[in-house]
Amino acid sequence: MTDTSTSSKLGRWLTHGQTEPEGFYESEREISARHEVKPWWRVMCLTGVDYFSTLGYQPGIAALAAGALAPIATIVLVLITLFGALPMYRRVAEESPHGDGSLSMLERLLSYWPSKLLVLCLIGFVATGFIITITLSAADASAHVVENPFLHDALAGGELWVTLALLVALAAVFLKGFSEAIGIAVVLVVVYLGLSCVVIGSGIVAIVADPTLIGDWKSAMLAEHPSPLGIIGASLLVFPALALGLSGFETGVVVMPLVEGDADDDPVKPMGRIRNARKLLTTAALIMSVLLIGSAFVTTLLIPPAAFEAGGEANGRALAYLAHARLGEGFGTAYDAATIGILWFAGASAMAGLLNIVPRYLPRYGMAPDWARLTRPLVLVLFAIAVVVTVLFDADVEAQAGAYATGVLALMTSAAVAVVLTELRRGHRRAAAFFAVVAAVFTYTMVVTIVERPEGLVIAGVFIVMILVVSVYSRIRRSTELRVQRVVVDEGAQEVLDAAVADPRPIRFIANKLHAGDHDEYDEKMLEVMLDNHLIDHDDRVFLEVEVTDPSDFASEVALTSSQVGRHRILRAKGNSVPNTIAAVLLHMRDLDTQVPHAYFEWSERPPGQNALRFLLAGEGDIPPLTHEILRRAEPDEDRRPKIHVGG
Repeated sequence: MTDTSTSSKLGRWLTHGQTEPEGFYESEREISARHEVKPWWRVMCLTGVDYFSTLGYQPGIAALAAGALAPIATIVLVLITLFGALPMYRRVAEESPHGDGSLSMLERLLSYWPSKLLVLCLIGFVATGFIITITLSAADASAHVVENPFLHDALAGGELWVTLALLVALAAVFLKGFSEAIGIAVVLVVVYLGLSCVVIGSGIVAIVADPTLIGDWKSAMLAEHPSPLGIIGASLLVFPALALGLSGFETGVVVMPLVEGDADDDPVKPMGRIRNARKLLTTAALIMSVLLIGSAFVTTLLIPPAAFEAGGEANGRALAYLAHARLGEGFGTAYDAATIGILWFAGASAMAGLLNIVPRYLPRYGMAPDWARLTRPLVLVLFAIAVVVTVLFDADVEAQAGAYATGVLALMTSAAVAVVLTELRRGHRRAAAFFAVVAAVFTYTMVVTIVERPEGLVIAGVFIVMILVVSVYSRIRRSTELRVQRVVVDEGAQEVLDAAVADPRPIRFIANKLHAGDHDEYDEKMLEVMLDNHLIDHDDRVFLEVEVTDPSDFASEVALTSSQVGRHRILRAKGNSVPNTIAAVLLHMRDLDTQVPHAYFEWSERPPGQNALRFLLAGEGDIPPLTHEILRRAEPDEDRRPKIHVGG
């Protein structure tokens, strides 16, 4: 009794605040209703904890990659951000305002199984980028904890345990709810950006007060690259190393369902939400651009180059180094706390993105359990994966950097390609040409990153294989579920059904695969079924034919129409699977009548293995036993279950 009660309480807790949708695949209105929307600037803080937190390590990365050229290289990064990534993701926001991200754009450009396989592979990169964002940010936060002068002696060597504790705290926030996550993000972003402005501002004041600093910087830069073209060329070449400063855009469009729109927004095309999401993306990019340029200048001019090297005091924490060195240990510790907080919570935007994007694709494809739509169980699964990744990498920031960059750049490259193809399809050649240049930049950056850090592609490959294995297993396991939301009956088909209901005899459906569609076909089929099943002439009979639309879809509506060929009445249904469609029509008819309907089939002559593959890939296969199994699972009461007959 106690076990049952405990299990029931756990089940209620896991599903708290979740409602079962009507039909398997929720409409956009139903999806939007599940999210508690917030003003765009508050959601910007949730995505910004990832984007803005890169200030914690980006200046150091720029200094190591570009040396004295770091400020110029950062300006190149900012230009690509404002004139490449930002316009691209403003376009993505318009095309996928329901949190689908750029994946939905590519999904619409292809069809059938190629579309699903492409999305599954891209979800592997999503998982790579987002999971590594969670683990890497927590590991970086723990490094800042350990490097603090007041805590170093006590925590030195304990980075792994500190990281795991931060992951537990992050999961606890999301188990509590999105509102709490957004509230924490707002506080962290305001405090962190405020303190960062103080550090950068004090550095600018120091540079202005000592003109020799600028002179020394120019001399060092010209010593490496005497000509302006050389400076620009070298800055462009190091761009791939700085590309992590672009993280946050994909998350910004993935969490769009959290963005408050207009009261009269169309659920399909919510223009108010799109407008506010664009404000979110633009404001975040502008804030980050100013801070990136400012931080690059002050850290490059004020910090000795040796301090950026591995083991140096400014390695991975350049602004924190300046905070301690120029503003005192008290302010420096406060800045450490803010940096630790925002780095820890940078995983929140990634977690929010995964909690939105996974339920939108995998359950809809039938490639995840139904509970994958629920927040709390999914948080626990993602937390467990993050713990495994953290332990495998021993909470090492540098070891995870390649995978992080690969995931981020793969998503941005796919987004650029999706925008180019969308613009081409709509005949916008100038826009397509512009975004093709952007796509080329991101493709080059991703290739360079993979060549230099191939482990990132390996990790992404592991995620892709895991997703494909789980997806195939789930699709097979769930193949005999009733995957139909509803049956939509047109006027002619309704007349056929009404006549069958008015007749006291049970209706008998004859399953037929349409060929010539002439009088002879139906006469021959009728005679075969009557002889095989010992039917008599006065039984009420209707032919039932199915046209498979997209067998790669897991759930769909069934459209039912009618036709008449001579004396034969014919119902024609469209669905993504023959057995599922027939089962749905039979159950629909059962609910209209006092008697259960009967359906008549012929045995398949194909081998069982071939039939199984045809069912999974093409929605056909050995129809009679599959239809019976779907009906058995959908209707436990045998007396209310439609009857299946097989002859021949």
